[in-house]
Amino acid sequence: MSAYLNGQFLPLAEAKISALDRGFVFGDGIYELVPVYSKKPFRLDEHLRRLQGSLDGIRLDNPHGMAEWRDLILRLIELQDFADQSLYIQVTRGTPIQGQPPRDHAFPRGVPPTVFMFSQPLATAPPEQKAAGVCAVTAADNRWLRCNIKAISLLPNILLRQQAVDADCAETVMLRDGFLTEGAASNIFVVKDGVLLAPPPSSLMLAGITYDVVLELADTLGIPRQVRAISEAEVRAADELWMTSSTKEIMAIVKLDGAPVGAGVPGPLAQRMDALYQTFKHQVMRA
Repeated sequence: MSAYLNGQFLPLAEAKISALDRGFVFGDGIYELVPVYSKKPFRLDEHLRRLQGSLDGIRLDNPHGMAEWRDLILRLIELQDFADQSLYIQVTRGTPIQGQPPRDHAFPRGVPPTVFMFSQPLATAPPEQKAAGVCAVTAADNRWLRCNIKAISLLPNILLRQQAVDADCAETVMLRDGFLTEGAASNIFVVKDGVLLAPPPSSLMLAGITYDVVLELADTLGIPRQVRAISEAEVRAADELWMTSSTKEIMAIVKLDGAPVGAGVPGPLAQRMDALYQTFKHQVMRA
């Protein structure tokens, strides 16, 4: 697999950074993940705008303009020998230069950021998993208050996601002060009485690209939807519960904390939305 590091395309195994890079020492950086279908990046402009928002959130200048990012990403995609990809972008605050403290909380001055990208085969959910749905657990959302920044310091998410793994489930649904925020690695949607409910974007959650697509498709097709605060009681009383992400796409949660969600099988709106999403995805890729 080929990678990109600070202006150079090279084999992934040869990509090296300093042990003093602030991404390694402090987790001081941001990332973005772009799904690629048939060597075409999905909604690349939206991903790059979100990357810019994360950079703004940590006060780090963007090392590239939109056109330059696009060129680098397309070149990296073409270097891979597989068509469907998960392309990872990471930008850190770089490595302190000579004369600066090797480890200091304050931002170093005059230091170029570290830009790293690599791509791996995209693994989406198999059809049989979508047909069966998955289980999830709930947990208190004890992360920091800037969850809208796609920061590389993901330890809280990792610990929350591991709770699901320990329970042989696919995701942890997070609740803060009695309201739904998101999943440990996904967005969460609720369906009640035929209405699609989504928590509003805020500093307490990261609105995914798939989250945006689902709302757009609902509007286009006249599916009733509301973006508003969703209580824990509404989550537990849902007719349908979905997790959405670039890899899971639209995945029905059929069991929550051991209790069935609705009828305990993927609901009709989840199945309809997944079919609409697949059609939309292929139309975009053919454009």
